[in-house]
Parts: sequence; structure tokens; C-alpha cells
Amino acid sequence: MPNNIALPFLATARQGAAGIDPARILEALPQAILAVDASFAIRYVNMKAEEFFYASAATLLGAELSELVPTDSPVFALIRQVLRTAAPVVDHGLLLDSRRIGQRDVLIQATPLGDPPDLAIIAFQERTIAERLDQQWNQRGAVRSAQAMAAMLGHEVRNPLAGIRGAAQLLEQGAGASDRELTRLICDETDRIKALIDRMEVFSDDLPLAREPVNIHTVLDQVRKVASAGYARHVTFVEHYDPSLPSVYGNREQLVRLFTNLVKNAAEAITRGHGRIVLSTAYQSGLRLVLPNGSGRAHLPLVVSIEDNGDGIPDSIRPHIFDAFVSGKQSGTGLGLALVAKIVGEHGGLIELDSLPRRTIFRVFLPMAERVIE
Repeated sequence: MPNNIALPFLATARQGAAGIDPARILEALPQAILAVDASFAIRYVNMKAEEFFYASAATLLGAELSELVPTDSPVFALIRQVLRTAAPVVDHGLLLDSRRIGQRDVLIQATPLGDPPDLAIIAFQERTIAERLDQQWNQRGAVRSAQAMAAMLGHEVRNPLAGIRGAAQLLEQGAGASDRELTRLICDETDRIKALIDRMEVFSDDLPLAREPVNIHTVLDQVRKVASAGYARHVTFVEHYDPSLPSVYGNREQLVRLFTNLVKNAAEAITRGHGRIVLSTAYQSGLRLVLPNGSGRAHLPLVVSIEDNGDGIPDSIRPHIFDAFVSGKQSGTGLGLALVAKIVGEHGGLIELDSLPRRTIFRVFLPMAERVIE
């Protein structure tokens, strides 16, 4: 395996005695495993570490730990302690915070290797191991609620609105100037409500999504160009793309819609200072989730991140940010992120949020065109 090329401690003798390759065991572990030497250079990563740090083994091997974790992080002190005392250390409540991985509340186990020790084996375990699955089911619940609401509004409200507008138009024909102003107000307000219902109707569309291989970079390029020419002209865009990324298995039109909503949301969150939106793509392995229709499991190795330096999302609405009619903006309808959750769910994907003042990141995990369901 490519990840263990720098690890002589995977002993051939043990492999022969047990009949099992130790590298396979390390790759199967649910913890993110790093081997770090005394100079804090990374000597080994397992598959879960690639997922945890949003980077491939080729990128991580030989890199400095400071590229992943701030140098003032307690992780560095743990490594020094392990190498100095040759004794394992466990930290149960450590908060990792970096631009690469966002905020992670983790349990860390550090173990010395060698006599005297020349490597520290670090295992990172998120304290909320089920968070992604819980988040996926919460998003599906939010989408189902929006779908039910859309169906109800379309059926129960549209017809009475048409009657109200028609009655107002009839009254307008025989009304005086002052009364015509009121009947016009009735028509305008019913038109506004109808427009909201029309926007909600997108949630009631549960037809199967037509999907094909899509180059996600052309999608992001289109979204950026439209944004730069209009609603995000006050923002500087930065692109960090993996040029070797395989195609997404998706619907191009819906993906444009998805990332347009996220970029528009990011641009509107930047109300002061120099606006900056970072568009990033990366490949990771290891994340598989049950598809919405229950027909199999989706491999979601493609990660698209939208980061902004806006004001962040208030704590009070963060748990419900993907629900319909939940918005942190005074003029917001709360439908944009609900639509995002619907489109992500239709692709069998997942969306995560990390939000702090001056740094908010939405990460969208999507399937690639080959071997979507395993």
C-alpha cells in the first residue's frame, strides 16, 4: 500500500505469524492515524487520515504537521511529551481548529514507537463519530418537511389566491381613485404570495434526477463568472482546484443551481471589509453513505468547499440552517439552503457546515462518475 512506504514497523514476522497484513488493519481503523517524527514531519497516514485532513497520502507524506494543525496546538506538546517520556498520552477533549479542517472536537491518543522512540503514532477520533450520518438524516427530514409544505401550499393556497385577485380586479373596475389604490395593493400582495408558492414548488418535484458525468470545475467556473458580474462583484474569488479530480456523477443544471445558492449566500454574508470567497475541490476516500432511496451505498470522494470571510451563521439557527424559512438575513426567505439540501440529497451526497466569524465553510461531498454505488 502506498501509505506505509515509510513505516518499517509493519513487521514481516508478525504478518507471517498471523497471516494478516498489518497495513490492511491500519487502513480499516475508524481513527485517523498519523506517524510523526521528532521534526514533526509526517511519515505515515492511513485512509481515514486522508479523509480527516481533506488531502491525499501523496500530499501528506513528508509534509510538516504545521501544514495541517496550527503550531500553537496542544498536539505538538503531546508529541514532544510522548517522544521524551516514551509513554502513551490520551487527551479526551481537544479542539482542533485550522483553515483546512475547520473546528473538530477530538479524542487524541499518542503512542511512542521505537527504542528509543523516534516516531509518535497519533490517532484522531472525532467525539461525535455519528455526526455526519445524523446530519444526513436531519437534512433529509428538512427536505421532506419542505416537500410536504410545498404540496400543501400549492393545493390549499393557490386557488383561494386566484379568487382573491380576481375579486380585487372586479372591484377595481368600479372603484374610485383612492379605492383603486387599495385593490391594486391586494393584487400586488397576492402576486407576491403566489411567487413564494412558485418558489416552493421546486421542493414538490420528486422525479428521478437525470445524471451523467459532469466536470465540476466547469460548473464552478460558470457560477463564479455570473457571481463576479453581478451579486458578488464586491468579492475577490480565490480558486484552489485539484486538476486531476474525476467527473461528478450528477446533473449539471442542478449542480449550477446548488453552488450558485452557496456562493450567493457567501457573498451576502460579507457585509464589511475586504470580501473573499475561496472555491476549493479535493479528492478523499473512505466516506460512504446510504442513498436516499435505500438502493445502495454511495462513495462520496469528491469534496467541493465554499469558504467566505463574512460574519458567520448565528448559533441560534445553525442546527436548522437547512430547514425551509430559516434565515439569518432580515430579507431572506430561508429557501436557498433548503434547496441546496434537496439537490445534495438527490445526488446521494452530503453537505457539512463549519462557521465562525470571518470564516464559514460549506463542504459538499459528491459521488464520482465511476463506481457510484458499491
